[in-house]
Amino acid sequence: MDISRAVKARSLALGFDLVAIAPVGPSPDWERYQAWIQRGWAGEMGYLARHLQLKRDPRALLPNARSLILVALNYAQHLDPALVTDPARGRIAIYALGRDYHKVMRKALIELDRWLAAQSGRSSRGRVFVDSAPMLERSWAARAGMGFIGKNACLIHPRLGSWLFLGGLLVPEALAPDPPPTVVEKAGDLRDSVWRFADGRMGTCGACTRCLDACPTRALVAPRQLDARLCISYLTIEQWGAIPMELRSRIGNWVFGCDLCQEVCPWNHRIRPAAHPALRPHPDRIAPPLLELLALDEAAFRRRFAGSPVMRAKWEGFMRNVCVAAGNWGSPLAREALLAHVRESSLLVAEHAAWALTRLRENSGRAALIHVLHRITEPSRRQLIQRALAEAKGTMEDRR
Repeated sequence: MDISRAVKARSLALGFDLVAIAPVGPSPDWERYQAWIQRGWAGEMGYLARHLQLKRDPRALLPNARSLILVALNYAQHLDPALVTDPARGRIAIYALGRDYHKVMRKALIELDRWLAAQSGRSSRGRVFVDSAPMLERSWAARAGMGFIGKNACLIHPRLGSWLFLGGLLVPEALAPDPPPTVVEKAGDLRDSVWRFADGRMGTCGACTRCLDACPTRALVAPRQLDARLCISYLTIEQWGAIPMELRSRIGNWVFGCDLCQEVCPWNHRIRPAAHPALRPHPDRIAPPLLELLALDEAAFRRRFAGSPVMRAKWEGFMRNVCVAAGNWGSPLAREALLAHVRESSLLVAEHAAWALTRLRENSGRAALIHVLHRITEPSRRQLIQRALAEAKGTMEDRR
């Protein structure tokens, strides 16, 4: 078996579901990515702009790199729709239900690099990346024939769909590359094109626009064009400040991330669940009751989500999201927990808790908020309560 075939066999043995190889050179799709940054669609993710030039060519990360090994790990799960869409429960994106995939994939890729170094006799290390280096993983994966980029801006494999974690390994070995897919039917700017892969499979979005139609915030402004500033995943994970008022009601019960554009994709309808044991959903993370989440202090939050990507939001960001979900639920059962956050939590959490209280049914939250206002002396906390009440009053008047 030649070294390239051996690399693929070893990658699959390490638990990856897909592996492909690309020759190192200028990054594909870099100009489009640059234009996306320049539009400002990255929002507060300033690190993306800072790494822009590094993403232009992988050799900026490893000067002697000659091959790029791309891997993918299936993370699909089959969850009870009635459970996850229950407004009384908080919804966490599927990718965050198990262990942190960064650690799982990185460990396997380091092992792959050590194995390959032993085969080739090199003493240097390759460069491992799993969202941890300035690489355009999705574009490289498409170039290596691992899938096509769908209208939901995700990489879609004709057999495994788009529930895929991507990562890779830059190495100095010259490995045999995989052929990129070929366009067999070109339509316009490739949005509706049909792609043929090396194994004969075909891939296309065709005229389907289900992902664009399903996005509550219209973050997919056009096929394959995502304005991250509107994306629920960005709003609940990457944005550190207040969630824009006009978007809160559209977030529904998502408290970390969002899967809607992938759930509706026809390519994902018959995908088998993830086989990797580390990606099995933790029972405490599958649609936990909002009342439980509202009661978490920082220590309890860390215990509950230790080892999970949810930790990225930190307690303050996560509780901000939970307050928004509670407001969209609208049940008076959340009143006391929300009032406690208004009185005691950080101003960011208190602001969203106050907003949520104005959304509770039977006017119970608004009346309680007015009652609390008369007992709070801290100026900044009084101001956020007054702002929430004024906004709610204006909204009610607009509806008349």
